[in-house]
This record gives sequence, C-alpha cells and structure tokens, in this order.
Amino acid sequence: MIDLKTKEEVGKIRKSGRILRSAFDIIKANIKVGIPTITLDRMFEKFVVNSGAIPACKGYEGFPGSLCISVNDEIVHGIPDKRTIKNGDVVSFDACVLLEGWHADSAFTVIVGQPENERDVRLVEVTEKALFIGIKQARIGNRIGDISFAIQDYIESNNFSIVREYSGHGVGKNLHEDPVVPNFGRKNTGPLIKEGMCIAIEPMVCQGKPDLYIEKDGWTAKTIDGLKAAHFEHTVYVSDDGPEILTV
Repeated sequence: MIDLKTKEEVGKIRKSGRILRSAFDIIKANIKVGIPTITLDRMFEKFVVNSGAIPACKGYEGFPGSLCISVNDEIVHGIPDKRTIKNGDVVSFDACVLLEGWHADSAFTVIVGQPENERDVRLVEVTEKALFIGIKQARIGNRIGDISFAIQDYIESNNFSIVREYSGHGVGKNLHEDPVVPNFGRKNTGPLIKEGMCIAIEPMVCQGKPDLYIEKDGWTAKTIDGLKAAHFEHTVYVSDDGPEILTV
C-alpha cells in the first residue's frame, strides 16, 4: 500500500533531508587519501546526533555502521572499518536520517584523488545524471515504470549496466515503503504516480556485468567481475509543481 504524505509530513522529511545533506557535506570536505572509512562514519554519526536526529542505518537489520561506504567493486552496503581510502578509489556513501519519526535517504559517489582512468570518471558522471533523468519522470500522471525506463535507457546507452537486485523505494515513517522503484523497466507500467508520494530513486551502475555477490560479512554487495560501481540517490516528493528533491 502506497502512503501519500501530507504537506506537513513532507516538511518533516525535508528537515531530515537537510540534516542528511549537511552531514554529507562534512564527509565530502574530509574524504581524502589515507583516511580510514570508520573515521568518516564517526564524523557522520556525530553530526547527525548533535543535530538531534538518528543515523537510521545504524542497527537497521543489524547493520553496524551509520554510513554504508562502498569502495571500487563494492556496489552497496559496505561496512566502515579501519581500511584506508587510496588514491583513485571510487567511493560510494549511502545513509539515512530519522528525525521526529520521519526518514530521508540519499547516496553519492566520488573519486578520491586522481582518477585511474576516464572510464571511472564516466561511470560516476553517468550514474549521477541517470538519477536526475529518473527524477524528471517523477510527475503526477506518469507511472513508476517511466522512471525505471528513463534510468535504464540512459545508462545502457552509455555502455554501463544496471544492478537489478536493488531498487528505489517509498520513504516515510519507515525507511523502505511502497512503491518499489526499479532502475530498469518499461514505460507506462507500474503504479500511477500521485501527489504526495515520497520516493527514493537510486541507480546503482556497474562498469561491467550487473551480476553481484554478497561478501561473508552478510552485507557488502560486490560486482561479480571485480569492475567498479557507482551509486547516487535522492529522496523525492511528487508535488503539483513537479518533483522536489528533499535531500538537498
């Protein structure tokens, strides 16, 4: 069942989104070659808690970190630890914030230091642009499949592949709600998009094959061929005026 939010409820998600974005700004300002991923995780958690909110990934189904930090061939759900960031690493950050009972969810990818090659740069650029192409389709009267198709079409036209095991989702009182928002699909399919929907749109893109496996830690999803991946995400409100990004 899709829960349509009131403007008051959307305002609460927007407040969560602002804290999340500010916490991400701190991460972007501090990520550098040689920094341990656990240090970034603790920076994020400290800011969120000091802002009166909760880092909602921590403890979610047992996840140990406040941030999901995924490096190079890790697609999503990488666990922060003592390993350090290296020059040229493609690093994805995914997190959610809970404030006054309402969630916001977002993700971004950066290349730290000097890129290893142009393909890495294109991977990050294409994944981010695919997110915004998908967001443009989050309009009243469209269908979820219109978002999915737009993302898939752009990514595959640029010779990258779509991860199919993970999808976007509704966001609200729960971190994951209906509807499911796949990153692949056909136009004019899926649930009708209505005013009041709040959805997380989040393409996960691979340089090579889209297949993945889960590490022994039970969380980290990695590409099957060892090639790199990228991930971008925003929480979006469907309004009369079009899609509004709540995590900026």
